Amino acid sequence: MSHGGDVMTLTAWFSLASICILGAMSPGPSLAVVLKNTLAGGRAEGVKTAVAHGLGVGLYAFATAAGLAVLITGSPALFQGVQWLGAFFLAYLGVKALLGNTGIAEAAKTEVDFGHKGHGFRVGFLAAFLNPKLALFFAALFSQFVSADAQLPEKMLMALIAALIDAGWYLLVVLVLSQSQVLGALRHRANVLDKTFGVLLILLAVRLFATVS
Repeated sequence: MSHGGDVMTLTAWFSLASICILGAMSPGPSLAVVLKNTLAGGRAEGVKTAVAHGLGVGLYAFATAAGLAVLITGSPALFQGVQWLGAFFLAYLGVKALLGNTGIAEAAKTEVDFGHKGHGFRVGFLAAFLNPKLALFFAALFSQFVSADAQLPEKMLMALIAALIDAGWYLLVVLVLSQSQVLGALRHRANVLDKTFGVLLILLAVRLFATVS
């Protein structure tokens, strides 16, 4: 990809964005939080949760991109270890999704309670900021793209892409949840979603293993 100081190509940026989309869409605790806040507090709370979660993701993404750039030159062996760890983590997420342990089905059963107000932004941000697994995800992702001499604007753009995709996906989820028939379908097909994204994450992990080897 982009480890030797080359400027990232348009194709590389597209690949980065595509994997960010997959990561955002994969079922997990964050999606469960957005579902719960939307169903319990209404659309406004869901929007706050989505935007705040995107902000937290962006902070993690920037810190990871900056750290990897340092590792490439300072400790190549440790950098490769991070690549392996990230690939194993993606495989773990995939297996977990296949086993249906992401909490989506339970979250979709949350009842609407419009007295649940004012917590969306804080909960959304903390759901991302207090999730160290995001660092592993971005380590696996960005290690395929970041270069040793990546400049600040490039790192910021990588983080911005991750943040916008994350917030955009969850905002879409919030808007779709306003349709009751969609919620019903989600409740009945949550396990199918889990398994689909589980397979995709495992395939991504295999691709990363092949790249590192």
